[in-house]
Amino acid sequence: MSTETKPRRILVTSALPYANGHIHLGHMVEYIQTDIWVRFMRMQGHQVRYFCADDTHGTSIMIRAEQEGRSPEALIADMNQAHQRDFQDFQVGHDYYGSTNSEANRRRCADIWGKLRDAKLVTEKDVTQLFDPEKQLFLADRFVKGKCPNCKSADQYGDSCEKCGATYSASELIDPFSTLSGATPDMRTAKHLFIQIESLHGFLEEWTQAEGHLQPSIATYLKGQFLSKELRDWDISRPAPYFGFEIPDSPGNYWYVWFDAPIGYMAATEEWCQREGENFDDWWRSPDTDIYHFIGKDITYFHALFWPGMLKASGYSLPRRVQVHGFLQVNGEKMSKARGTFIQARTYLDHLDPAYLRYFYATRLSDKVDDLDLDLNEFVTKVNSDLVNKVVNLAARSAGFVKEGLSASYPDDGGMFQAGIQLGKQIAEAYERCDYASATRLIMSHADKANAYFDEQAPWNLKKQGKLSEAQAVGTVGLNIYKQLVTYLAPILPKLASDSADYFGETLSQWSHAETPIVGKQLPKFAHLMQRVDPDAVKRVLEATSSAAAEAQATRNAASAPADDGQPLVDEPLSAECTIDDFMKVDLRVARVVTAEQVKEAKKLLKLTLSLGGEERRTVFAGIKEAYEPEALVGRLVVLVANLKPRQMKFGLSEGMVAAAGPGKTEVFLLSPDSGAKPGQRVH
Repeated sequence: MSTETKPRRILVTSALPYANGHIHLGHMVEYIQTDIWVRFMRMQGHQVRYFCADDTHGTSIMIRAEQEGRSPEALIADMNQAHQRDFQDFQVGHDYYGSTNSEANRRRCADIWGKLRDAKLVTEKDVTQLFDPEKQLFLADRFVKGKCPNCKSADQYGDSCEKCGATYSASELIDPFSTLSGATPDMRTAKHLFIQIESLHGFLEEWTQAEGHLQPSIATYLKGQFLSKELRDWDISRPAPYFGFEIPDSPGNYWYVWFDAPIGYMAATEEWCQREGENFDDWWRSPDTDIYHFIGKDITYFHALFWPGMLKASGYSLPRRVQVHGFLQVNGEKMSKARGTFIQARTYLDHLDPAYLRYFYATRLSDKVDDLDLDLNEFVTKVNSDLVNKVVNLAARSAGFVKEGLSASYPDDGGMFQAGIQLGKQIAEAYERCDYASATRLIMSHADKANAYFDEQAPWNLKKQGKLSEAQAVGTVGLNIYKQLVTYLAPILPKLASDSADYFGETLSQWSHAETPIVGKQLPKFAHLMQRVDPDAVKRVLEATSSAAAEAQATRNAASAPADDGQPLVDEPLSAECTIDDFMKVDLRVARVVTAEQVKEAKKLLKLTLSLGGEERRTVFAGIKEAYEPEALVGRLVVLVANLKPRQMKFGLSEGMVAAAGPGKTEVFLLSPDSGAKPGQRVH
């Protein structure tokens, strides 16, 4: 991206948030990044419109609505309001925020679909996949579980195992079941519609590799991973039942959510045009409009291959730029519900100023595709050091020396204000290429010089010496440098800029407003513009996040737990009553599995070597072969009946028994103590 002075017409989008959940701080990386760029480009005098919408279709929405006993339309309407409220409170300003479940989007999908048909890009194929006979729907990988075909671990999803890391197809699961009904799925075949994207291969290679459309690392990634070979046909339909738009010329089939979601950019534009009296074609079919998409790296494939292909084939304008960003980490790790770092936007807003996060993200966002780390200790330190100590405090200290008004003419500051004007050009270039980290470093370097100047001039001493005009001059310089700083920070901190404009009685809405000093003016009493970040408030965010995560997990556990139907007691009635003395004769100990081996001659047995701590070892032959793979057991804590008389078997001496539940065969469930228990501890 290069800074241009000629006014431009620019259409900007962010990826559409899915309506199945609330906005979290990972989402906010993208929306804050986009909003900063939009605000900066407007300050440059360009005509910029920012569109977004909720992504509302798919099986997940349909299933959740059913579980909550309401319609999908009611669910997505509530979520749309919640999303817009979060964006507004984070000062993310969309020109229009819509929904993909709109008539405008349905019509636009049909228009593009017709053009893809005309271009002979659509083909039909039979697809065989798991089917839930009770729910009467085909199961995506996330809706089927079973035992991993590699390590035999139970309760694994249909694409990969969380225990051993193996990847597989859902049809390879052992004893699969639908997470929606618990039913055993069967394999069924249905007709799917595909787009033959390979026929656009030449165009896509040319477009993705052209300078400026993508970051160089993304262009290289696409060429190496996808464009170096034949592009696979894109499965663009899903059979009923499905919450979405039914394909007009293929009854019973629905457009897959990734077909209608990006078209939602167009639908939002169309609805805004209808409201504002604008012409849709001026925005999506005009060479005079530049289209910019901001997305996360996980959806690069869709936005940099499928989407340009659809636009090209249907006669719409292509993006000038697809800007890709990395993921958010918290304290150096992936956002985690278990660690209490999967922070919802609303939870943050309940305790902290959105300006803090907007600034911290900006200091970490560059034009590269690197992941961004929200180190919470650094977050507190950075915001307090930069925004409060360097920027806002400069204004607060300067204001005390201009109570009689600003100097009549701009004082000699050694060329600092003029240097700030020149620095503004570098800052603008960094903003336009989305290198906010460089922009904020340049801004803070100017703030450092201003604070050093203020300390060197020591206006408090000048005032004591009766040199009031000199002290006033230092205050005038300080406030004018602050005006430059806050103008340059306005795309990141719109509220601080607005509050500062009210104080100065002058607008700060254009970049050029940093070039003219304010002099000879009486200013109102200065009111502090920003509070320091309270570390205790950050702790409250984490505490609220952990509490919400625990409640949600408890709800999920209850929903997914096997039915307490009493059948196990029927199959195996309770034993005769015993005394506490009888029970205490059984010595149950925590043990760790050191080794686990197949017993080739035995159908049911695994040979386990168990550690009771120190050098104490026991060999146990356990009848769990059909339920567990040996390698999945190594390192696991189990409960050992440690004082059971050893039993000589033809395979060797068994020196105890591991405690387990279940009727046998594949339904055996080893008992395990909570993490933290130590081998050798007695179970009471």
